[in-house]
Amino acid sequence: MTQFQDIPMPTVYHAPNSRSTSILLLIEEMGITDQIDVVNVTVARQDGNGGPDARNPHPEKKVPYLTEGDDHVRERGAIVTYLTDMFPESGLGRPVGHPQRGKFLSWLFYYQGVMEPVLVLDWAKIEHPALHATFRDLDAIITCLDTALEDKPYLLGAHYSAVDLLLSSPFQWLPDATPQKPSIQAWIERCANRPALTAVMARESAGLRA
Repeated sequence: MTQFQDIPMPTVYHAPNSRSTSILLLIEEMGITDQIDVVNVTVARQDGNGGPDARNPHPEKKVPYLTEGDDHVRERGAIVTYLTDMFPESGLGRPVGHPQRGKFLSWLFYYQGVMEPVLVLDWAKIEHPALHATFRDLDAIITCLDTALEDKPYLLGAHYSAVDLLLSSPFQWLPDATPQKPSIQAWIERCANRPALTAVMARESAGLRA
């Protein structure tokens, strides 16, 4: 018996059709749906629907949020790292010691700290030189992705990984925002045409109808 044996199964707090859907997709892709508890909660939506859920332990009542015993993890990049490190056999992560560990972490943090803020600012039509100097602009994001994909099908090479899942996720929700670059469009299509995404989106739609 190990000291970790009595720790409860990891729990992910999720709101259907939200940012946390990408974590459900990760769980599906990794084949660990029977090893993660998923608790559906409500969140405040941009259209005014929903609201904070008392069952959600996130300090700001947001999703996704992962708990494992007394340990709590928030922000998608951190949760992706946590789960792929916990289940390295899935092949979607890059464990400590892997020659692509640095690239893997860099893409996750690039998404969280640069790409998502730029996409949101562009969607909201907010412009300021300080924002561009801090986060870059949309053209810089497009160039970064285009350069990374010009000679390979996925961001880390020949095979799909959790960084492809996370960085392609906004374009699944906002197809009109897809950059007009053949390499990026083909990559987004490859990421979208995966059985796991079809299965998760079917469950999300069924949950909304229930």
